[in-house]
Amino acid sequence: MRSTFNTARAAARQMKRQGSGTILAFGGSGDPVPDYAIGGFQVALHVVEAMRRQLSSELGRDGIRFVTLKTGGVLETVAEDFPGRERIADGIVEATMLKRAATLEDVGNVAAFVASDRARTMTAATVNVSAGALIDE
Repeated sequence: MRSTFNTARAAARQMKRQGSGTILAFGGSGDPVPDYAIGGFQVALHVVEAMRRQLSSELGRDGIRFVTLKTGGVLETVAEDFPGRERIADGIVEATMLKRAATLEDVGNVAAFVASDRARTMTAATVNVSAGALIDE
């Protein structure tokens, strides 16, 4: 939460000078997760979403967009020797509608698009890169 706020604040100072920019955050709030003890982390994701909404409204007048990307988990980010990795990986894939998890390349491609001028009308939004693991309302 603190890193997202401090990074957004520092980036916004520079972006205001140029009259445009895009701040990307990773987060996304969701339903409580009963299978894992991630209470504080889930709360932090909700805070990042609240920050996105507020900063989008404050920074939009300066041409600055703020968008959150959310995934249902990226297998490449779980260390090969992490205890229980196979169970975690299977759970990530099984939770998706497409029966495949987003890769770092997938997330990078979406991030590049969102930050580009092709997405110039997107702000105050969350982009779902979860292969259907997370369902938007």
